Amino acid sequence: MTSTDYATAPAITLTIAGSEATGGAGAQADLKTFQELGVYGITALTCIVSFDPQDNWNHRFVPVEAQVIADQLEAIQTCYAGSLDTVKLGMMGSPATIDTVAAALQAQQWKHVVLDPVLICKGQEPGHALDTDQALKAALLPLATFVTPNHFEAESLSGMSITSIEDLTEAARLIHAASGAVVLAKGGVRIEGPEAVDVFYDGQTTELLSAPKVGEVAVSGAGCSLAAAVAAELAKGATPLEAARAAKDFVTAGIRNRVASAAPFDAVWQGGPR
Repeated sequence: MTSTDYATAPAITLTIAGSEATGGAGAQADLKTFQELGVYGITALTCIVSFDPQDNWNHRFVPVEAQVIADQLEAIQTCYAGSLDTVKLGMMGSPATIDTVAAALQAQQWKHVVLDPVLICKGQEPGHALDTDQALKAALLPLATFVTPNHFEAESLSGMSITSIEDLTEAARLIHAASGAVVLAKGGVRIEGPEAVDVFYDGQTTELLSAPKVGEVAVSGAGCSLAAAVAAELAKGATPLEAARAAKDFVTAGIRNRVASAAPFDAVWQGGPR
């Protein structure tokens, strides 16, 4: 058979992220998001995260060896050479992982590098967490074309306190100025008011993306799914603003139709829009 005998191939979209065993976040959430949005999802795992029910559901964190990460990315980038131009970056977990991922990213050209800048992980000692945060800012943020910081991450990346939508908007502008990336800064449930508001800023356009809050507690996987949805829409050819709008709608529906469990938090259901 020739290539013309096949249906139009889906866009190829990569996530480099951690595994979260309960399925609510991380690579599991990313792959479900990709599937729901009609792109062909592939993943390279950076770490294994499992909640500890015996310790207040804190994270248990096991890094994947740097060489194993490099091997995964070598296989992926060789297999899809010429067709893979969109990647979503999730939890890295260590400076060694960040260095490995940055080297792989720099080995080819990308149209879209969507960074969900995970800047802290429960269960790690502060020194290691701080080193990881600094490595992410130094090595991955400059490679990003689109960044999706949550409230805490937006404060860290902008260097300012955020207590209002006006603050969040200014933080988005500062992050764009520092990185050159399009920014979707997430206010979520952490800013007072009836609406969950995120701020889009690309250097010219500022747009507030708003939806009524569904409860006052964050839902597991919302940030992962938002960044993955942005990546999927970009891979299909959407503009950054179109991708941000679609991702906001996708995650809002996933939160409305969230999955409850024995854990003290709910998880986004990526099939919610259906």
